[in-house]
Amino acid sequence: MEVIEQIVRDPRNKNWLSIVKAIRNGLVYGAKIRFPHALVMTFLFRSGSLKSKLAFVLKATYEHSTKLGTYAGLYKLLLLVLRRLHVHEGPATFVAGFVAASYVFSKNDSINNQIALYLFSRTLTTMFRKAWSASPLPIPSNGFAIFSALCWGSVMAMHSFYPKDLQPSLTSSMNYIYLDSENWSNLYTLLWHNK
Repeated sequence: MEVIEQIVRDPRNKNWLSIVKAIRNGLVYGAKIRFPHALVMTFLFRSGSLKSKLAFVLKATYEHSTKLGTYAGLYKLLLLVLRRLHVHEGPATFVAGFVAASYVFSKNDSINNQIALYLFSRTLTTMFRKAWSASPLPIPSNGFAIFSALCWGSVMAMHSFYPKDLQPSLTSSMNYIYLDSENWSNLYTLLWHNK
Protein backbone atom coordinates (compact mmCIF):
# COMPACT_ATOMS: atom_id res chain seq x y z
CA MET A 1 0.00 0.00 0.00
CA GLU A 2 2.87 2.34 0.81
CA VAL A 3 4.37 1.80 -2.67
CA ILE A 4 1.08 2.76 -4.31
CA GLU A 5 0.87 5.86 -2.13
CA GLN A 6 4.38 6.88 -3.26
CA ILE A 7 3.39 6.43 -6.91
CA VAL A 8 0.29 8.58 -6.39
CA ARG A 9 2.25 11.34 -4.64
CA ASP A 10 5.10 11.43 -7.18
CA PRO A 11 4.60 14.52 -9.39
CA ARG A 12 6.17 12.69 -12.35
CA ASN A 13 3.09 10.42 -12.46
CA LYS A 14 0.56 13.24 -12.44
CA ASN A 15 -0.27 13.14 -16.17
CA TRP A 16 -0.79 9.39 -16.26
CA LEU A 17 -2.78 9.32 -13.04
CA SER A 18 -4.98 12.17 -14.31
CA ILE A 19 -5.93 9.84 -17.18
CA VAL A 20 -6.87 7.12 -14.69
CA LYS A 21 -8.89 9.61 -12.64
CA ALA A 22 -10.64 10.93 -15.77
CA ILE A 23 -11.69 7.38 -16.67
CA ARG A 24 -12.94 6.84 -13.13
CA ASN A 25 -14.83 10.15 -13.10
CA GLY A 26 -16.38 9.42 -16.51
CA LEU A 27 -17.58 6.04 -15.28
CA VAL A 28 -19.05 7.47 -12.07
CA TYR A 29 -20.67 10.49 -13.74
CA GLY A 30 -22.14 8.37 -16.53
CA ALA A 31 -23.70 6.03 -13.99
CA LYS A 32 -25.02 8.94 -11.88
CA ILE A 33 -26.63 10.54 -14.92
CA ARG A 34 -27.94 7.49 -16.80
CA PHE A 35 -29.22 5.28 -13.98
CA PRO A 36 -31.97 7.59 -12.67
CA HIS A 37 -32.87 8.73 -16.20
CA ALA A 38 -33.09 5.17 -17.53
CA LEU A 39 -34.99 4.03 -14.44
CA VAL A 40 -37.67 6.70 -14.75
CA MET A 41 -38.00 6.54 -18.54
CA THR A 42 -38.08 2.74 -18.59
CA PHE A 43 -40.78 2.44 -15.96
CA LEU A 44 -42.83 5.23 -17.52
CA PHE A 45 -42.62 4.27 -21.18
CA ARG A 46 -41.35 0.71 -21.71
CA SER A 47 -43.46 -2.39 -21.57
CA GLY A 48 -42.22 -5.78 -20.44
CA SER A 49 -41.46 -7.68 -17.30
CA LEU A 50 -39.79 -6.18 -14.27
CA LYS A 51 -36.70 -8.27 -15.04
CA SER A 52 -36.46 -6.99 -18.63
CA LYS A 53 -36.94 -3.40 -17.49
CA LEU A 54 -34.21 -3.68 -14.84
CA ALA A 55 -31.90 -5.37 -17.37
CA PHE A 56 -32.48 -2.47 -19.77
CA VAL A 57 -31.74 0.11 -17.05
CA LEU A 58 -28.49 -1.63 -16.12
CA LYS A 59 -27.47 -2.03 -19.78
CA ALA A 60 -28.13 1.66 -20.52
CA THR A 61 -26.24 2.69 -17.37
CA TYR A 62 -23.30 0.48 -18.27
CA GLU A 63 -23.17 1.79 -21.86
CA HIS A 64 -23.38 5.45 -20.85
CA SER A 65 -20.78 5.18 -18.10
CA THR A 66 -18.32 3.14 -20.15
CA LYS A 67 -18.66 5.55 -23.08
CA LEU A 68 -17.96 8.57 -20.88
CA GLY A 69 -15.11 6.78 -19.11
CA THR A 70 -13.55 5.63 -22.38
CA TYR A 71 -13.94 9.06 -23.93
CA ALA A 72 -12.44 10.82 -20.89
CA GLY A 73 -9.41 8.52 -20.83
CA LEU A 74 -8.82 8.69 -24.57
CA TYR A 75 -9.25 12.47 -24.61
CA LYS A 76 -6.74 12.97 -21.78
CA LEU A 77 -4.28 10.55 -23.41
CA LEU A 78 -4.50 12.31 -26.78
CA LEU A 79 -4.18 15.69 -25.09
CA LEU A 80 -1.03 14.51 -23.31
CA VAL A 81 0.46 13.28 -26.60
CA LEU A 82 -0.41 16.51 -28.42
CA ARG A 83 1.08 18.63 -25.64
CA ARG A 84 4.30 16.62 -25.80
CA LEU A 85 4.32 17.30 -29.55
CA HIS A 86 4.07 21.01 -28.64
CA VAL A 87 0.67 21.50 -30.30
CA HIS A 88 -0.95 24.71 -29.01
CA GLU A 89 -3.64 24.25 -26.38
CA GLY A 90 -6.63 25.41 -28.47
CA PRO A 91 -6.03 23.10 -31.44
CA ALA A 92 -4.91 20.30 -29.11
CA THR A 93 -8.15 20.31 -27.13
CA PHE A 94 -10.26 20.34 -30.30
CA VAL A 95 -8.27 17.59 -32.02
CA ALA A 96 -8.20 15.40 -28.91
CA GLY A 97 -11.95 15.88 -28.42
CA PHE A 98 -12.70 15.27 -32.09
CA VAL A 99 -10.58 12.12 -32.39
CA ALA A 100 -11.80 10.64 -29.09
CA ALA A 101 -15.44 11.32 -30.03
CA SER A 102 -14.90 9.82 -33.49
CA TYR A 103 -13.86 6.62 -31.77
CA VAL A 104 -16.34 6.51 -28.88
CA PHE A 105 -19.48 8.31 -30.08
CA SER A 106 -19.59 7.61 -33.83
CA LYS A 107 -22.46 5.07 -33.82
CA ASN A 108 -25.92 6.64 -34.10
CA ASP A 109 -27.56 4.89 -31.16
CA SER A 110 -29.95 6.29 -28.56
CA ILE A 111 -27.31 7.12 -25.94
CA ASN A 112 -24.87 8.74 -28.37
CA ASN A 113 -27.73 10.63 -29.97
CA GLN A 114 -28.93 11.99 -26.65
CA ILE A 115 -25.43 13.00 -25.57
CA ALA A 116 -24.72 14.70 -28.93
CA LEU A 117 -28.00 16.62 -28.84
CA TYR A 118 -27.34 17.73 -25.26
CA LEU A 119 -23.85 18.92 -26.21
CA PHE A 120 -25.07 20.57 -29.40
CA SER A 121 -27.74 22.57 -27.58
CA ARG A 122 -25.28 23.71 -24.90
CA THR A 123 -22.62 24.57 -27.49
CA LEU A 124 -25.05 26.46 -29.69
CA THR A 125 -26.40 28.43 -26.73
CA THR A 126 -22.86 29.37 -25.67
CA MET A 127 -21.86 30.37 -29.20
CA PHE A 128 -24.99 32.50 -29.52
CA ARG A 129 -24.26 34.20 -26.19
CA LYS A 130 -20.59 34.79 -27.08
CA ALA A 131 -21.45 36.18 -30.51
CA TRP A 132 -24.10 38.48 -29.05
CA SER A 133 -21.79 39.73 -26.31
CA ALA A 134 -19.14 40.55 -28.94
CA SER A 135 -21.61 42.62 -30.93
CA PRO A 136 -22.16 46.33 -30.24
CA LEU A 137 -25.77 45.54 -29.29
CA PRO A 138 -26.40 44.93 -25.60
CA ILE A 139 -27.91 41.60 -24.59
CA PRO A 140 -31.55 42.36 -23.86
CA SER A 141 -32.80 41.52 -20.39
CA ASN A 142 -35.34 39.20 -21.97
CA GLY A 143 -32.70 37.47 -24.15
CA PHE A 144 -33.48 34.03 -22.78
CA ALA A 145 -37.19 34.58 -23.30
CA ILE A 146 -36.54 35.40 -26.96
CA PHE A 147 -34.23 32.40 -27.37
CA SER A 148 -36.73 30.05 -25.70
CA ALA A 149 -39.64 31.40 -27.76
CA LEU A 150 -37.65 30.94 -30.99
CA CYS A 151 -36.86 27.33 -30.03
CA TRP A 152 -40.47 26.50 -29.18
CA GLY A 153 -41.93 28.27 -32.20
CA SER A 154 -39.47 26.47 -34.47
CA VAL A 155 -40.05 23.01 -33.01
CA MET A 156 -43.84 23.41 -33.16
CA ALA A 157 -43.63 24.39 -36.84
CA MET A 158 -41.27 21.49 -37.57
CA HIS A 159 -43.58 19.08 -35.75
CA SER A 160 -46.56 20.31 -37.74
CA PHE A 161 -44.90 20.22 -41.16
CA TYR A 162 -41.86 17.89 -40.90
CA PRO A 163 -42.44 15.51 -37.97
CA LYS A 164 -40.42 12.69 -39.57
CA ASP A 165 -37.35 14.94 -39.64
CA LEU A 166 -37.36 15.45 -35.86
CA GLN A 167 -35.63 13.06 -33.49
CA PRO A 168 -38.02 10.08 -32.99
CA SER A 169 -38.44 10.38 -29.21
CA LEU A 170 -39.22 14.09 -29.57
CA THR A 171 -41.79 13.35 -32.27
CA SER A 172 -43.33 10.65 -30.08
CA SER A 173 -43.56 13.00 -27.08
CA MET A 174 -45.03 15.80 -29.15
CA ASN A 175 -47.53 13.45 -30.81
CA TYR A 176 -48.67 12.32 -27.37
CA ILE A 177 -49.08 15.85 -26.02
CA TYR A 178 -50.37 17.74 -29.05
CA LEU A 179 -51.95 15.23 -31.48
CA ASP A 180 -53.37 12.60 -29.16
CA SER A 181 -55.05 15.40 -27.22
CA GLU A 182 -57.50 15.74 -30.13
CA ASN A 183 -58.82 12.16 -29.87
CA TRP A 184 -61.48 11.15 -27.35
CA SER A 185 -64.99 9.77 -27.40
CA ASN A 186 -66.18 10.13 -23.81
CA LEU A 187 -65.16 11.50 -20.41
CA TYR A 188 -62.99 8.47 -19.64
CA THR A 189 -60.96 8.73 -22.85
CA LEU A 190 -60.76 12.51 -22.45
CA LEU A 191 -59.30 12.41 -18.94
CA TRP A 192 -57.58 9.05 -18.44
CA HIS A 193 -56.96 7.12 -21.62
CA ASN A 194 -54.29 7.89 -24.23
CA LYS A 195 -56.53 7.58 -27.27
